[in-house]
Amino acid sequence: MKKIILSTIATLFCVGSYAITDPVQYVNPLVGSHSTGGLSTGNTYPAIALPWGMNFWTPQTGKMGDGWCYTYDAEKIRGFKQTHQPSPWMNDYGMFNIMPECGEDYIFDEAKRASWFSHKAEVSKPHYYKVYLADYDIVTEVAPTSRAAIFRFTYPAGKSYLVVDAFDRGSYVKIIPEQHKIVGYTTRNSGGVPRNFKNYFVLQFDRPFTVTAISDAGQENKSALETTSKHAQGVVGFNTKRGEQVNVRVASSFISIEQAEQNLKELGNKTLEQVSEEGRQEWNKVLSTIDVQDESDIDRLRTFYSCLYRSVLFPRSFFEINAQGQVVHYSPYNGETLPGYLFADTGFWDTFRALFPLVNLMWPSMSQKMQEGWANAYKESGFLPEWSAPGHRACMVGNNSASVVADAYLKGVRGYNIDALWEAVKHGANADLPRTTSGRKQWQTYNKLGYVPYDSINESAARTLEYAFDDWSIYKLGQALGKPEKEIQVYAEHAMNYKNLFDKSHNLMRGKLANGEWAPNFNPFKWGDAFTEGNSWHYSWSVFHDPQGLRQLLRRRYPRDS
Repeated sequence: MKKIILSTIATLFCVGSYAITDPVQYVNPLVGSHSTGGLSTGNTYPAIALPWGMNFWTPQTGKMGDGWCYTYDAEKIRGFKQTHQPSPWMNDYGMFNIMPECGEDYIFDEAKRASWFSHKAEVSKPHYYKVYLADYDIVTEVAPTSRAAIFRFTYPAGKSYLVVDAFDRGSYVKIIPEQHKIVGYTTRNSGGVPRNFKNYFVLQFDRPFTVTAISDAGQENKSALETTSKHAQGVVGFNTKRGEQVNVRVASSFISIEQAEQNLKELGNKTLEQVSEEGRQEWNKVLSTIDVQDESDIDRLRTFYSCLYRSVLFPRSFFEINAQGQVVHYSPYNGETLPGYLFADTGFWDTFRALFPLVNLMWPSMSQKMQEGWANAYKESGFLPEWSAPGHRACMVGNNSASVVADAYLKGVRGYNIDALWEAVKHGANADLPRTTSGRKQWQTYNKLGYVPYDSINESAARTLEYAFDDWSIYKLGQALGKPEKEIQVYAEHAMNYKNLFDKSHNLMRGKLANGEWAPNFNPFKWGDAFTEGNSWHYSWSVFHDPQGLRQLLRRRYPRDS
C-alpha cells in the first residue's frame, strides 16, 4: 500500500513519521446530510460501515422508500436501517430496519413509532454511532463489520421492545423464541435486480423474549411467529430494569439465511467496544494512506478526511465468504450464486475521472479485486456496468467502464482476468444493452458519422465527447497489451471524434444534426419548468443556451441584487 503525505507548503511523496496517527477522528459522517431534493449540500447520509463494506447502517429519518433517508434538519428517527444506497437518485435496495421502543405496548407504524432526537445527544463516527431516543428514554449504539453489526440498546425500566421492519413490496419475518433469534428477508429494491433477489437477515439476541408478535401488511397477530407478506414486521419484548442493556447481533446475506448466519461469525464473541475498536483501526489503516500535515486549521483536516471517508465507501463489496472460506457472490445480473469477487453501487460517469484513479494509486490491492469483479459482471451479463445498483441501471451517459479498466492496467494493477476485460471494452464500444446505459447508445451512428447526432438522442454532445475519450482509453489499453495495430487503430481514429463538435464561432463544443449542420441554439425548456424544485441541474445548462433568460429569472427572484 502506497503512502502520500500532503502538506500545505508542498506535496511530498515519501515515508516517515507522521503527526496524524488517528485520522478517523477527523471524519464527520454527518457532513453533506443537510440536503433535500431541491437543494443538495452533498445528498449524503451517515454511513456507519467499514471501507468498501457490504452493508452500511444509518439512522433513518425519512419515510420508507425515501431516497433522503437521513437529513440533518429532521427531528425524529424512525429506525436504524441497513442500507445499500449509493445516492438518493438511485435510492436503496435490500434494506430493513430495527427500532427499539418502550411503553405499555409496541408500535409497528413507522411514523407513530418515530422518536425525537437531538444532535447534541448523537455521536456519529464511521465505526460507531450512538443516539438518545427521547420519546423512549433509550440509548442506541451500533458498531459494524463488513457484513454484520452489533447493537446495544440501553432501556428504561418497564416493558421494552424491538421492532424488525422488513419493509414493503414483499418480505418475510420469522421469530424463533427458543433460539432468541429472528430471521427473514426483504425484497425491497429500486431496480437493477433479477426476480429472485432477496436480502436475508438474522438477528441474535442475548436474552429470551417475554413478548412476540407479527404484523402482516399492517394486520397484527400476537399468536403468530412467522409471516410472508407484502410488508412483514415482527416485534419481541423484554422486561427491563432502568439502564439494562440488550445486545443484538445482526448480519445479512444476498445468498441465503444460512450464509447470513455465516456472516454473523464476523462478530465472533466480541463486545461492541471491541468491534468498534477494530473498526477504528481498519479505518485508520485505510485513511492513513494519505497523511495531511496541516497544523494551522483543524477544519481543513476534517474536510479532507471526511471526503476521503466517502471515497472509500463505494464501490461496495458485493461478495461474501462461505463456510469453506471461498469468495462467492450472488449475481444481480443472472440471479445465480457464483464464485469470485463482485462490486456494486457506483456510476462510472461520476467516478472514472477521480475516484478510480485514486483507488488505483493508493489501494491497488482493492483495485485488483474490483477489476476481477468487473470481469465477472461482464461474464454474467454480457456487458460491463456503467451504473450498477446493484446490477445494470439506466442512468447517466458515456461508456466510461472502458476508461476504468484501462486506467487500472496502465497504472500497473495486475492479477486479474485482463483478457476478459479486453473483450468487454471492445464489445461495449459496439453494442448497447436495452433499458440500461451499459454499452453505447447510438453506437452505429457514432461509428458512421463520427459523432452522436443531436436529433437522435438527448445529451448527444456529452455522449460524443465521452465516447471519444473512451476510444482513446481502449487504444492505450490495447497498446499496453501488445495488441496488433490493425486491431486497435480504429479506436485511435475514433478518439479524434471530439474535433467534430468544436464550433469555432463559439469556441465551445456544440451538438450537430445528422445532416452535418449545427444544432439550433435555443433552450427547449420552459422557464417555469426548468427551475422547479428538484431541477437545479438545468441552471448550468441554461447559462450557456439562454443567458439573457437566466438574467431575467435572477432579477425576478433577487430584485435587490439585480
